[in-house]
Amino acid sequence: MQELKNKTALITGAGKKSGIGYAMAKKMAAKGANIIIADFGNAQDFKADVGTGSVAEMDLIARELEAEYKVATLAVNVDVTATKTVVQMVATIKSKFSRVDILCNNAGATFGVPNGVHTYDEDAWIKTVDVNLHGVFRVSKAIVPLMQEKGGCIINTASRAGKVPPLFNGAYAVSKAGVIMLTKVMARELSGFKIRVNAICPGQIMTDLERWRFGLEAQFLNTSVEEQEQKMCETIPLGRIGTPGEVADMAVFLATDASSYVTGQALNICGGQLMEL
Repeated sequence: MQELKNKTALITGAGKKSGIGYAMAKKMAAKGANIIIADFGNAQDFKADVGTGSVAEMDLIARELEAEYKVATLAVNVDVTATKTVVQMVATIKSKFSRVDILCNNAGATFGVPNGVHTYDEDAWIKTVDVNLHGVFRVSKAIVPLMQEKGGCIINTASRAGKVPPLFNGAYAVSKAGVIMLTKVMARELSGFKIRVNAICPGQIMTDLERWRFGLEAQFLNTSVEEQEQKMCETIPLGRIGTPGEVADMAVFLATDASSYVTGQALNICGGQLMEL
């Protein structure tokens, strides 16, 4: 079934095929949604611990989704830390689509780890929070006017780290905790426009960020990547690392009428690693 047919979905951080954003785009396209791929395509200027996609890869993804699922697509280069480029993105979107029905604020990054709060580089801390938290604010503020007339939904990618603090990655954890609260604030403030807002809190998902983490830990602890992955799996009741596609399935649920009475929630997808009342 094409539950999202004639809807338009904007997914930030969707510019490389190994990420959660791409999985969201692909699953939503399969449900009939038009897709806007948005990412920072100038990876050499970003200098994050884990790289972004490229303009060429973003364009390729858009063309492939359009060909495979017969939906309209658009690729947009945007830096969520720069309001000017967010405004430019909106202008580009308006030139092709009349509105946005689904916004997935998935762009994220981490800088300056591993470090404790007392040794964290200030610029790296601020940059991490700017991408992960302020980026959600900037993009949402710019896109909500394209949703107000008929309503829509916003899906923010938070993290298990926003609920349970990891060691030596404080800026990321703080920023994702902020995303969870921003989600709740937006859900209350935008409900009058029939805009639902929810957050997804992934645990261990096999992305480039997760692979980088295992490599960093292996180097730090003088073990192997495989050993670090196995240790992590032992902390997960379902006994394995999740996939981007499983996170995307939750995003599709939140984008469709199946979740029409769900807003203001921060939903865990972590194999039982985090269980809350």
